[in-house]
Amino acid sequence: MTAALVAAGLGIIPGTAQAADPVPVAAGVAEAIAKAATSEGFHSPADRTIRTTLPGAATANGKANAKTAAPQTAQAAQAAQTVQPAAAAADAGANPALAVDVSGTSYTAHGIELTTLITSADFALGVVIDWGDGKTDTVTAQGNAELHHSHTYDKSGEYQVKVTVTDTANAVQAVNGGAFLTPGSDFTPHTPTRLLDTRDGTGALAADKVAGLGSVRVKVAGNAAVPAGVTAVALNVTVTETVESGYVTAWPGAGYERPGTSNLNYTAGRSVPNLVIVPVGEDGYVELYNGGPASVDLIADVTGYFTRASAGGYTSMTPARFVDTREGLGASQGRLAARSAFTTQIGGLQGVPQGITAVALNVTVTEPGGPGHLTAYSGAGPVPTASNLNFVPGQTVANAVIVPVAADGTIKVFNGSWMPAHVVVDVVGYYSKESKAAFLPFTPFRTLDTREEAYGWPGGRFRAREYITQGFTPEAATGVEAYVLNTTVTETGGTGFLSVAPSPYALPVEGGPAAPAGPRPGSSTLNWTAGTTVPNLVQASDGDHGVITFWNQGYQDADLVLDVFGVYQSK
Repeated sequence: MTAALVAAGLGIIPGTAQAADPVPVAAGVAEAIAKAATSEGFHSPADRTIRTTLPGAATANGKANAKTAAPQTAQAAQAAQTVQPAAAAADAGANPALAVDVSGTSYTAHGIELTTLITSADFALGVVIDWGDGKTDTVTAQGNAELHHSHTYDKSGEYQVKVTVTDTANAVQAVNGGAFLTPGSDFTPHTPTRLLDTRDGTGALAADKVAGLGSVRVKVAGNAAVPAGVTAVALNVTVTETVESGYVTAWPGAGYERPGTSNLNYTAGRSVPNLVIVPVGEDGYVELYNGGPASVDLIADVTGYFTRASAGGYTSMTPARFVDTREGLGASQGRLAARSAFTTQIGGLQGVPQGITAVALNVTVTEPGGPGHLTAYSGAGPVPTASNLNFVPGQTVANAVIVPVAADGTIKVFNGSWMPAHVVVDVVGYYSKESKAAFLPFTPFRTLDTREEAYGWPGGRFRAREYITQGFTPEAATGVEAYVLNTTVTETGGTGFLSVAPSPYALPVEGGPAAPAGPRPGSSTLNWTAGTTVPNLVQASDGDHGVITFWNQGYQDADLVLDVFGVYQSK
């Protein structure tokens, strides 16, 4: 069977698959979400309380009660107010100790848990919580009190949270609060722009390869119009000029421990690209580590970035095919001509709305007549100098791509080769201002490696024409839209491709019968040939049941490695 037949889901005769035992990863995901989400918060102690004596006075010290005091003008009422620290309020009526301690802790990408500790004499109190987004909660309390409230913001950002406690009987008010920064970040698309190329010294100290077991730093914040304060970046990383096998790991760099996961794997003589979504270090850099023994060249192109400024949230989709030049779907039938581009409509088709800012794709090239590259870009823009995937004659290559979308809902794909090639485009999700899911990065961790009897895996290869299910979303993790995964297929026995899709069924009860397979997907995530190691980023929905299915669509066994890098969460 040729690479052309298996590319992106065609040429395989449907068969019956028997699932391997499902692999539970929800506990690790729950821990990762909790750790990532609780990194932000604030605490404003009681001694920062601002007390205000309201117009009127408490009857306890002989002053006029607010209900019976003579009418005041607005100017007189304003003049009657005084602001004083809580500790200096001994003469402020019958409740001189009134104070508020406020703590805000994050628990999801957009969620805050607020703890309010009130110090007060035994009087009835009114409490107003202003969340800083135009929404408030109003409750009552009596004397000393501990209150707990939660709130979910619609978008990422910084919000000024304020708690106001009013003692009407004594005409005194106490206010405290702080600034809350959501852990989740929103996406801004970026015209593909080269940040690093060690072949010519772009973004590096000199034109020099990255040594084996060495690394190179890439400046992100403040570079190529990427703003300061960026929390994560989408990079298309390419390794080239390889003479031995190895891998590349991206991480925030200085001050962070390099994870034991990989972002892309390579073999001798191959140029391998992969999309990487990685947190940016506090110094504005990310670092790329060459895990191979020999020197390589590395290229990094920015395609978008994440900030806590309200921008585009993410909406996932079951992968849907939008373009296949072999069939004339979404573009003219026939191979895309050399040094030319096609325009295709994304917005307004197959459930993707108009007005989106960017789209998450899996782009596949197959049957290329010569070496070259593909570049995906906005339908309204010029061809960028950056590339999304590279290929050699006859090779089938897939790569994840995030592309800005023009106002009319179109994108373009350019064939940078001097020979024609077929192109397949699958849509896996999109970004828009109406989408609410924000990106919450994890410290990456491995959930599956079929080469090892670990990760809850009973052992054995990823069998041909079969599938593996993983339960991802724990009960405690609400509002999960999609997971950012890195899939790697290795030790391949022949030609094939991987499909990733949400399962329409829940995981089986322990000891019960296996869940049905569900429909075999028609889209591809990555393609391989015999003896290769191929990675690709996946932004995968886990559907209504928190379960993702991984299909070996080839006719020979292989091994599968899964790493988790983060989650899109709407709450």
